Amino acid sequence: VQQISRRLMKLFERARLEKPGQVDPRAAEFTLNLLVAMYDRSGTGYIRTRSAAAALIALSGDTLLAKYRAFFQFYAVPDGKVALMTRSALKSLLTDLNQIPAIVGESCTLSCLEIAVHSCFHGVLKPAIDEEKFLSWLRSEPAVLPWLPTCYRLSATEMVSHQARCR
Repeated sequence: VQQISRRLMKLFERARLEKPGQVDPRAAEFTLNLLVAMYDRSGTGYIRTRSAAAALIALSGDTLLAKYRAFFQFYAVPDGKVALMTRSALKSLLTDLNQIPAIVGESCTLSCLEIAVHSCFHGVLKPAIDEEKFLSWLRSEPAVLPWLPTCYRLSATEMVSHQARCR
């Protein structure tokens, strides 16, 4: 938790320099509190870096495709010159991402995660999938992650303005 706290401080410090007045001075503290609530409910003082990274990626303002690629990069297992997503790595990713809606009481069950992993690997005879198969599955908006593209669409439309006038 202390390492993540230091990294968040540096991250938000850079963000404040790049966008003066747009970043709350307590952003690092608030973000850390959220990560602790999601990933350290028993108060051990330990959060897996990969779990924290998944949450930060999911909650970032980046495009969906960039988020999906980052998820693959963090969770895929090296296999020679390429990386592959195994069933257990995908289940780990989905479990970590499931903690985001769980914080507001909207998580899915373990069997829901198993069904999602099965749907991703449907028709796959190998023990792991490549990035394109993973991205294709995420683009189909699997039922286990409906909130992720929805949040992205909401944030993407925040800056849209229409020149129409209402009476």
